[in-house]
Amino acid sequence: MQREEKQLEMLLDAVLNRVNDLIHAIGAMIHRVETEYETLNWPTFLDNYALISGHVTGLMKILSSEIGTPLRNLTVLPLILSQERDEALLQLTDGRVPMFSHDLAPDYLRTKPDPGAESRQAAHEAKANNLTLEAGIKQVAQYNKVISHVWDILSKAKEDWENESSTRPGIQQTSSMADTQALVAAVGLGNGLTAPSVPNAGVMIPPAIRQGSPMGTVPTPGAAPMGKVPSGIKTNIKSANQVHPYR
Repeated sequence: MQREEKQLEMLLDAVLNRVNDLIHAIGAMIHRVETEYETLNWPTFLDNYALISGHVTGLMKILSSEIGTPLRNLTVLPLILSQERDEALLQLTDGRVPMFSHDLAPDYLRTKPDPGAESRQAAHEAKANNLTLEAGIKQVAQYNKVISHVWDILSKAKEDWENESSTRPGIQQTSSMADTQALVAAVGLGNGLTAPSVPNAGVMIPPAIRQGSPMGTVPTPGAAPMGKVPSGIKTNIKSANQVHPYR
């Protein structure tokens, strides 16, 4: 008798350890879903689910093993029912059961599902049993048709995307280096700019541009560089005593 009690105690300890591992795995998954929902990806979710499934499988193996007396042959009876708060029970159940009262005992010691859940399950089973074979085959065919249609849409979209990616020449260039250089030369040196059609209109050239010019000086009116056509822009250089607007 003592040997059977010791084996039963070992079995209960193994079941309790496996249940605690399952509780921790479920709690960690719930915490991750609630706090990391923005960065949680599908492979990580599947890994957590696989961990929970592994704990459930291990628990089922322990319960179906032949270690000691099978638990299904034992009967659990409440020894004490009280309406007062039990701190030991509260700590043992991690704060879930504050007292083992007359209202909670039937729920925790029941061997059948809840009457409401059992009635709903019976209604679904009756509805499934009343379904004829032809109606079932028709519904399955309709379901397969919808799935095939969705699969064709996804396959076509994937094929179009792959074809577009393979035939794409790359990022098209939206700028021209020649136009950029021409714009810089026009802003910095005034290349390509024409004077307004106003008689005796002068053009003021800032000192920074005059210093940055290739020759270092501003050509005088009437004089043109060798090999270039004389420009029609007149340059009016004021005396050094006058205040330059760019200084």
